[in-house]
Amino acid sequence: MRGPQDEAPHFEALFGRPPKVRARAPGRVNLIGEHTDYNGGFVLPMAIPQQTEVVLAPREDRQVRAFSANLGAAGKVDTYELGQEKAGKGWLDYVQGVTRVLRDEGHALGGFDLWLRSDVPLGSGLSSSAALEVALLRGLRECFGLKLDDVRIALLGQKVECDFVGAPVGVMDQMASSLAQGGAALFLDTRSLQYERVPLPTQVEPIVINSGVTHSHAGGDYRVRRAECERAAKLLGVEQLRDLPDAELPRALALPEPLGRRVRHVLTENARVLDTVRALRAGDLAALGPLLYASHASQRDDYEVSVPEIDLLVDLAREEPDVLGARLTGGGFGGSVVMLARSGKSADAARRIATRYGERAAPKATVLVPQTTPST
Repeated sequence: MRGPQDEAPHFEALFGRPPKVRARAPGRVNLIGEHTDYNGGFVLPMAIPQQTEVVLAPREDRQVRAFSANLGAAGKVDTYELGQEKAGKGWLDYVQGVTRVLRDEGHALGGFDLWLRSDVPLGSGLSSSAALEVALLRGLRECFGLKLDDVRIALLGQKVECDFVGAPVGVMDQMASSLAQGGAALFLDTRSLQYERVPLPTQVEPIVINSGVTHSHAGGDYRVRRAECERAAKLLGVEQLRDLPDAELPRALALPEPLGRRVRHVLTENARVLDTVRALRAGDLAALGPLLYASHASQRDDYEVSVPEIDLLVDLAREEPDVLGARLTGGGFGGSVVMLARSGKSADAARRIATRYGERAAPKATVLVPQTTPST
């Protein structure tokens, strides 16, 4: 991504004055722990190099003027008034949602001009929406002196998606965008919000490949999975599936299909997160690969959120001796695959996988991590 100083001329050309505040937030890749966050469980995301940047300046009225550089020549300055936020305006809903949530929580907020740019791919399972929310909340915190810590910013971002945009997401994405740091995974208990940054062993490097198949958390399949978990928890007499002891899995498997398999994924995925954290702390590379592959199989078979293109990427990863493990990352139904590779080998392995994928699948795969050329 370009440096922030590069964006000031674009802002000034649009709004006729220089910006006052700049803020950024990264996308995230989830190393392991999928569909556990809205079940009160454990997750292990990481920040990725791709980021969303906002450049803004306060106004003396209640108008918000916003422009997305990602729309290119089709972009225009969108305008709304604070207190008049109405959903249904595409990307602008995330901006409207932020101002609505801040006002509803009693934060003093004035109008502002906003220019934003992101290189987090949309629909890739890498939390482009969370990066936008967190970046904007950081910018508004500085611009208006809001009393918000990083955890509160994450919770407000989640509220934007759930209450305004209408995507019933857990808290992982926003927590990762707000709190994750390079070179470490964020071990997060999504119920207590306790977190710890767990460094990756120096012998491994992450790979992230976008399958080219887009997805949306606001879509029907994601909602169905969440509703299935809520129904299963109610039938099993627990508040969330996190509360179900492992010994109760046979009782869960007796539930009507497919609820038992959904429960099995959540329980075993929580265990895999804990096992992965232990392996990272111990530098036990041999344990990491099987955990990632088991997670993918569980998402594919028990949770049924994978697609053939994602499965192909995971299968191609298995053919690479320098790749330890691979799995679907993100909500599913498309998006990206995360892998762990031996240090110094990730770029070549990722390139070979993407090339072979292109020979067998219609969409084009994009290697996002490691970055081999500067983002522009």
